[in-house]
Amino acid sequence: MAATISFNKETRPNNEGTLPLSEAPTANNSMRDQSPSSIETIEEPDWPRSWRAYACLLGCFFLMFNSWGLVNAYGTWSSYYVGHSLRGTDQLELNLIGSTQSFIVLLLSNVVGRLLDAGHSRKVIGCGTFLVPFGLFMLSVAHPSDVEALGNFGSIWATQGLVVGLGMGTFFVSSSQVASTWFPKRRGLAVGYVACGASVAGVIYPSMLRYLIKSVGFNDAVRYVATLTSVTCIFSFIFCTPDPAHEHHEPKTWGKLTTWFDTEAFRNKAFCWFTAAVAFMFFGFYPVFFNLEEWASVRGFGTRNRTISEIAPEETTNKPLQTFWLLVIMNGASTAGRMLLAHFSDWVGALNMHIGSQFVASILTLALWSQAGSETDAIAFCVVFGIFSGMVIGLPPASIGHILSRSYTEPDNIQFAKKKLGHWTGMMYTFAAIPALTGPVIAGHLITKYNSYITVQMWSGTNLMLSCFCMIISRWNLPCDNGEHAKDAVMRAMSLAETTEKRSASEAPCFPCMAFGAILLNDVNDYVFIQRAGTPS
Repeated sequence: MAATISFNKETRPNNEGTLPLSEAPTANNSMRDQSPSSIETIEEPDWPRSWRAYACLLGCFFLMFNSWGLVNAYGTWSSYYVGHSLRGTDQLELNLIGSTQSFIVLLLSNVVGRLLDAGHSRKVIGCGTFLVPFGLFMLSVAHPSDVEALGNFGSIWATQGLVVGLGMGTFFVSSSQVASTWFPKRRGLAVGYVACGASVAGVIYPSMLRYLIKSVGFNDAVRYVATLTSVTCIFSFIFCTPDPAHEHHEPKTWGKLTTWFDTEAFRNKAFCWFTAAVAFMFFGFYPVFFNLEEWASVRGFGTRNRTISEIAPEETTNKPLQTFWLLVIMNGASTAGRMLLAHFSDWVGALNMHIGSQFVASILTLALWSQAGSETDAIAFCVVFGIFSGMVIGLPPASIGHILSRSYTEPDNIQFAKKKLGHWTGMMYTFAAIPALTGPVIAGHLITKYNSYITVQMWSGTNLMLSCFCMIISRWNLPCDNGEHAKDAVMRAMSLAETTEKRSASEAPCFPCMAFGAILLNDVNDYVFIQRAGTPS
């Protein structure tokens, strides 16, 4: 009798209904388990396999190159204006051009971040691709062609500060947010590489501008710079698109206030304190870059064609270097800092790394810069401060991600940590826009009023230190990896130190500090290890 072949798995022996090495769903492995999210979690590689991800990463690098990179290079433009077309202009007004760029970039961050969340990246980047080169070309037209002629401050401010600034404002948040969609498991590394664009531009643009001015004149030099920005912006416009798998969040209506400002962020103490920290940071950060060349020229550590008339040079050296090299050195060292950020922020914790780098940057400004007494000291400051400045300016988006990941930990709200990243980052930068505008202007006014650069050194260093304190308070209001609140963990560590037997009185005070340091390293158990390692046997 012929065997009957059954196609019903319930009536067959060994009715698992699966083939060897098959992932077909069974009674114990239902189709419900094969959801896209679970498949993505299992199969998602550490590094994307599509070439478009790496083309997008390079394009985002150029977005940062043409946003904060131009701001970082403004010191060279300012140095030229002081000696030529805007000679006799108050330092306050000169700093206003660069600070206007910073202000617009930060002011538009919230709007741009919200538009990106809604899926309008191509339109946003397209606006900047037109405005940045257009503004630079218009600057070359508005600026006088005669080297000895005086330029009009209003036209220079309108083209370089306003038009270019508007274009740069569309690039900044786009650079990190678009790149991070392709690298979900290497987000910190990707954002760190993108951040290097600003420091690389801070090396290329001053060098390029300096040598082209000498050979072809200022106006043609600006046109060459505009051509470079055009090419790189077009590349970014073509390739900077989010990962197609990335979810966009289109608001129901664009007219509501909650569409642009997430009120829940204001109830998050860590976010509020960190936003205050970023505001203080911008009060003191860019005055260093904007006034570095003039300070070096006045102190005799560097030379250029002309020196600011109000402050006479204090010292002279036998072979002073060109002042723009100090800015190049600082921006070059900043690249190293951003690379360190890229490699270690995911491991150490972005906010923890930010606190440490902010503290060191403030000490360097207050101590090393103010006490620099030679060309060697000036170069040393530029190198060391440059390294930590790269971390300081590149870490805020990653630190916001750190705050979100610690604020939304429940299974029913953990998805908000990703959805709110662009929105919260944009809000943070928008609130820092006023400090970014007024910080360099106040520094310029202090220089003019007191006829000394020690004022800007104290101004910058003090604000950077206040920023560090606000970051510590922000970290204090966040839980650790195991869910325990930071302040509870510190109190528990202090209790352990007080009750530990065989502990000398001189050792006990060190343990709270060691415990808090361990918490900043994101592992509460570290203080237990330290406590045990320090216990006499």
